[in-house]
Amino acid sequence: MDPNPTSHPILSYVLNRLPPSISFKRPQKPSTEFDIEQPPPQPEDPSAADLHGLDLAERMPGLKDPAVLEAMSKAVAQVAQTRSVLQTLGPQPDHEAIDKARARIAEIEADLSPQMEEIVITSPRAGDADEQQSRAEQAQKEKERREAAEKELLGLRALIQLDETYEAYEALLKDSEHKLDEIYRSAMEQAEPSLKDGFEAEAEQEEEEVNEEVIELLEKGKMLDRVDLSNRGLKRLPEAFGKLSGLVYLNLSGNQLEMLPDAIGALDSLEELCLSNNILTSLPDSIGLMSNLKILNVSGNKLNSLPDSICHCRSLVELDASYNQLTYLPTNIGFELVNLQKLRVHLNKLRSLPTSVGEMTSLRLLDAHFNELHGLPSSIGKLQNLESLNVSSNFSDMQELPITFGDLINLRELDLSNNQIHSLPDTFGRLENLEKLNLDQNPLSEPPADIIEQGVGAVKEYMSKRWLQILIEEEEREKRMVEEAAMQQGPQKMGWLTRSVSSVSKMAGNVAEYLSPRANKPKQDSYLDQQF
Repeated sequence: MDPNPTSHPILSYVLNRLPPSISFKRPQKPSTEFDIEQPPPQPEDPSAADLHGLDLAERMPGLKDPAVLEAMSKAVAQVAQTRSVLQTLGPQPDHEAIDKARARIAEIEADLSPQMEEIVITSPRAGDADEQQSRAEQAQKEKERREAAEKELLGLRALIQLDETYEAYEALLKDSEHKLDEIYRSAMEQAEPSLKDGFEAEAEQEEEEVNEEVIELLEKGKMLDRVDLSNRGLKRLPEAFGKLSGLVYLNLSGNQLEMLPDAIGALDSLEELCLSNNILTSLPDSIGLMSNLKILNVSGNKLNSLPDSICHCRSLVELDASYNQLTYLPTNIGFELVNLQKLRVHLNKLRSLPTSVGEMTSLRLLDAHFNELHGLPSSIGKLQNLESLNVSSNFSDMQELPITFGDLINLRELDLSNNQIHSLPDTFGRLENLEKLNLDQNPLSEPPADIIEQGVGAVKEYMSKRWLQILIEEEEREKRMVEEAAMQQGPQKMGWLTRSVSSVSKMAGNVAEYLSPRANKPKQDSYLDQQF
């Protein structure tokens, strides 16, 4: 356990939430290193110095209670132990890998019995003399088949067990953090009970007023097609809300909703649903019943995941799930949401994008900045309608881009800043429509810094020439291989080998022509000169 409790990360988190007038004064450690993820320290306000010096226990009498101090010590110890275990587990498997492992396990178990039957059927029938040997061979084949299956299952089950262990410890960590938060709240209530009572009375009055407004809406029933209940302090939504089947637009943003009723899935005429800036931790599976939903905004909540059923909202054109705690997206999300044009998942904890994202062929905007992405799937190259891509600020996790990146032929705006990319993919020069490019804060060696400083045009030209040079070198290599083969196979094979060389040369020529600047290229749109 940390000998200095105020330096513990979780306890510091709770104490940071205290009002400035009752916070600890934390000594600043001198440091010459600059952390890109943290703002530089601001000079302290001299007028607040006397407040920082006050003893916390004097400001919060509840902390003088030995039971409170003991509970806090236990909670901090549990948090420290849980974090220590999580650090020893290694990286958590991504959601898509777990889904594939489960599917493979089911496949192996389903195939094992037919395979055993096949061994029995295909085994040769022997006479009495050879019966014992035949049975032994059959048993050996069955044993080998079972051992091979069990060996593969062992690895797959270990992967799933690792993921389940992570989930269990993360749940324990959240429970410990919750206990710390409750201790803080308890101390606050004991310190200022009158203030608490005043807040509760005001909240109850507001809730009564809101309830009356909701009741009036429910009485109107199917007559309504648009409802705006934003910023009303709503804490819950009644099940009866699902009876408003005529709703086309529903705005519940800026409330205090922790969950939605399953009945919301009955709003099958709904086209736009805004749930931003609540405290939702999950969405009901019934959301997948909204077959006409086109715009869904769940930004600014506490969502750890999106339900798999969201894939059934096939009419979705815009999905905003930014400012949450998402660690993954549903594995099959791309296979179903083929009409999606805008996907915003920035400021989450995503470690990867599912391979199926490449099936979102209608996608024009993808914003995934400020996550923990380790890269992009190679299927990203299928998004040939993509015009704007932002994967900036994934920091040390984002180190490279797939070779298929050059297939994003309609990309116009690209932000790769604040990552650890050392080299752009060789196909980058094919992005001929690219007009906006941000490569700041990357340790790039290809292209070099002097080229980057000249702007997006210079970068594209440099990468185009690099790609052409690679093709020429490949052609020369193929040519040498053909000549060596000709020496070994004799004159009768020379005709076929010559045609092979010609086809390679023609391919390189076509690529060179494709990469060369076009004389009749239209002038750049002034709109694209704006700041990215």
